[in-house]
Amino acid sequence: MAAKGRDVTQIPQVRLSDGHQMPQLGFGTWDLNGEVAQRAVTRALEVGYRHLDMATLYRNEAWIGRALAASGIARNELFLTGKVHPDDLAPAAARRALETTLTDLGVDHLDLYLIHSPGVRRYGNAYITCWDALQEFRDEGLTTSIGVSNFTADHIAALHGMAPVVNQVELHPTYSQPELRAQMADREIAVVSYSPLGQASDLTDQVVQQIAETAGRTPAQVVLRWHLQHGLTPIPKSSHPQRIADNLDVFDFELSREQMGLIDSLNRPDVD
Repeated sequence: MAAKGRDVTQIPQVRLSDGHQMPQLGFGTWDLNGEVAQRAVTRALEVGYRHLDMATLYRNEAWIGRALAASGIARNELFLTGKVHPDDLAPAAARRALETTLTDLGVDHLDLYLIHSPGVRRYGNAYITCWDALQEFRDEGLTTSIGVSNFTADHIAALHGMAPVVNQVELHPTYSQPELRAQMADREIAVVSYSPLGQASDLTDQVVQQIAETAGRTPAQVVLRWHLQHGLTPIPKSSHPQRIADNLDVFDFELSREQMGLIDSLNRPDVD
């Protein structure tokens, strides 16, 4: 099922707490290396993705920058997310990291910049001063919005100033984090789901496969639709051209309340 070409305005938008908007489905770039990253991002842009999720940790931003430059897509049509590495939490290091990201991508600003992880075990409370730095970057126009990744509610409560607009966390049917989702909703913080397919492990579940067969969809499309109907923003990753397209083709069907409940029941609270 090939995705229909679409521009960013046809993908639902999530309104963030700072008033800006984020496309409700993005393309993840973790573990895409070298030319593989460039080809995958090129394919994603061709079929209609406009929200790209990146990070210094992934070591592929220069390759993604080449795909962006070759795409011919106007900067204002793109939503670009970057993340500061936990080793770069000191304000000066975070600034250098952001400047390197901008140079590698060939852009003058990001749409969203995140602290990749609080890094408490190694760096203590350094994430708090890093958050202060991110607010400065936002004020300077180096990024439009700022947020966090892999944060608990307690980590967020320790921050000064404005609240994050996004918390990006691992989230998928067998690890659906309902308590954290409720905490973020109370704080008006949007949740972005990484590993939204459970690194493909959730796709083999009998419940997912049966719903996919009934709906005439792929298991991945069913799981991504589950994310969307919960108000989450999934960022699936693939290097396979057809799967990249299929994962975007999820806006012309809906799961029933019963189907949503069946997928909800797959959550295993004891999963690490």
